[in-house]
This record gives sequence, structure tokens and C-alpha cells, in this order.
Amino acid sequence: MSLDFTQITSSIPYILQGIGVTLKIVGVAALIGFFLGTLLAICKIGKVKVLTWLADIYTSIFRGTPLILQLLIIYYGVPQLLGIQVEAYIAAILAFGLNSGAYISEIIRAGILAVDRGQQEASMALGIPYSKMMKDIILPQAVKNILPALVNEFITLTKESAIVTVIGIMDIMRRSYIVGGNTYRYFESLLFAGFVYYIMVVVLTMLGKLIEKRMSRSD
Repeated sequence: MSLDFTQITSSIPYILQGIGVTLKIVGVAALIGFFLGTLLAICKIGKVKVLTWLADIYTSIFRGTPLILQLLIIYYGVPQLLGIQVEAYIAAILAFGLNSGAYISEIIRAGILAVDRGQQEASMALGIPYSKMMKDIILPQAVKNILPALVNEFITLTKESAIVTVIGIMDIMRRSYIVGGNTYRYFESLLFAGFVYYIMVVVLTMLGKLIEKRMSRSD
């Protein structure tokens, strides 16, 4: 068997259109995950035990079950339970956002705990409100420390986004599969999809290092 990429050449623009779909889902999900993760992290390090337990239970569930299972429950299970139809894009964004929030909460929690505790004590001694202290003093330093981990989480989301093909979203993987079916050249089309994902990850990694480098200059 020989490889013949000329059979899929005319379909390459069609496959590449899936990049926008993938980035749109991952971008919105990452924002949801970041804000949710920040909220969960604050609950985990707070003094209200009920909120700490709830945040830990949430993290345990979303980290302890497969992402594809969460996606299928939101897309197929929620309509059955609530009697409402969830669009595929919404289901994908919710599943990835909720899942990412669990992982990011642990990253941010570690980042907050890594900040010198003396700064919190000094802020409290000066009478700075807890919310203002976290927003203006602690969280900016924590995010700076955990930037590489956040970039890795974004890259992981990008790669795992390929599973949205199971609910019919026309991302890179879905389009490659369709091209493979039309041309009977599955190997070439899927290999090209892998190449596209690899280039995206390389670009995201470079962007992450560039941002990290620029932030380090401000030290």
C-alpha cells in the first residue's frame, strides 16, 4: 500500500476550516474553565468548610470521569432529563469548560499557596478587604507563577477537542473523517489531521513561551 496525498489535496481547505471551529470551542471553554477554576480555588483555600467540600467534590468528579462521558451526558443526557435540546456547540463548550475548571482550580490553588504568606498577613494588617487582596495582590502573582501550567492545560484542551466529532461537530477530525470516506483515503486524511493538530500545539507552545518571557521582564 502506498500513500497518495494527491487524492485529498483538493479537500485540504475543507479540513483546514475546522481549525476555526476547534479554536472557538477551546477558547470559550478555556475562559469558562479559568473563571470557574479561580472560583473553585478560592473556595478550596477559604475558611468556609462547606464551600471547600463542595469544591473538592466537584473537582473529584470531573477529574475522576472521562471527558467524553461528560460530553455525552451533557449532549444526550440533559435533554432527556430536562426536556430541552442542547446544541452541539453549547454541549462541547460546557463539557470542556466544566472539565477544565476542575483542573485549573488545582493549578491556581497551588499558585496561590506558592505566594509568600507574609503578603496576605501584611494586607490583612493594613485592613485591605479579602476580595481586593485576592484580586489585586495575590491572584496576579499566582497567575504569573502558573502561566506554563495554564498553557499546558490549553494545549491539552486543544488536543482533546477532537472528541467533539462524536456529537457531529465539524471540527478538524470530523472533516478529515468525511474526506477519508469520500476518497477512501482514510490514512492520508487522518495523518493530515494529526499534522494540523501538531502545528497548532507547536504554535500555542511558542506563544506561551513568548508571553512567559515578556512577563518575566517585568520582574
